[in-house]
Amino acid sequence: MKSLLSLLVCAAALSAGSASAARPEPLFAIRHGLEAGAGTETSTNWAGYAVTHRKPFTSVTGRWVQPAATCDQLSSTYSAFWVGLGGFSTNSFAVEQTGTLANCSAGSPSYTAWYELYPKTPVMLRIAVRPGDTLSATVSVSKKTVAIRLKNVTTGKRFTKKLQMTRPDLGSAEWVTEAPSGCDYAGNCSTLPLTNFGTVAFSHATATVKGHKGRISDPTWSETTIELHGDLNDPGNPSQAGANAIPGEVGPDGGSFAVTWQQLTP
Repeated sequence: MKSLLSLLVCAAALSAGSASAARPEPLFAIRHGLEAGAGTETSTNWAGYAVTHRKPFTSVTGRWVQPAATCDQLSSTYSAFWVGLGGFSTNSFAVEQTGTLANCSAGSPSYTAWYELYPKTPVMLRIAVRPGDTLSATVSVSKKTVAIRLKNVTTGKRFTKKLQMTRPDLGSAEWVTEAPSGCDYAGNCSTLPLTNFGTVAFSHATATVKGHKGRISDPTWSETTIELHGDLNDPGNPSQAGANAIPGEVGPDGGSFAVTWQQLTP
């Protein structure tokens, strides 16, 4: 899964290596897991749902309720909640996405809104986000123009912007909870500890292909459930996530589900 959202949090890089070797801007790394396709997939950094189609997607929308981070005094942990286009297939080359963060540092939680058009660096937004707020997001693409819309429905604050992108990835649409990655200066990356966010509820999830708008379970496209398992032993994609994140079934409306943080058991 190729999210590739970079977090502007120095402490995250320190979790991935020594202070001298750490890069100050760790990233949300590409999707690590099995081959993309219909059914259920296991990943070390993504949890949620993705849909794929032989024709390009032109938009994706979704809502979620910002979860509260449960922090302790010893750990720095990280999590992101977003909707986006691209990045799911093994041959993906970009991602267009927007969402929020729930991080912990020295026992204190922080919440931030952002967008990113990978491979460009992410942009943090001046939209206040608090636990319990409802966020609504849309990412749409027309040729090389990407429109990002993120609204805090609870407060009424919103962000909209049109940007140019040489080569958008339109091969998938997704609604994701993610454990970001930290990299050192040598480019060695690993999945960082996942924040205990409890449960995050997604709703109003839709995507559009060639003028057809449908929900996650629309039979027009292939639907994949993605489970994040932080204990996978993958030397190519080392993980420090230290927890699982498991999506529930899509609701009767076809466009809602919840992702639940799970502590690993021996």
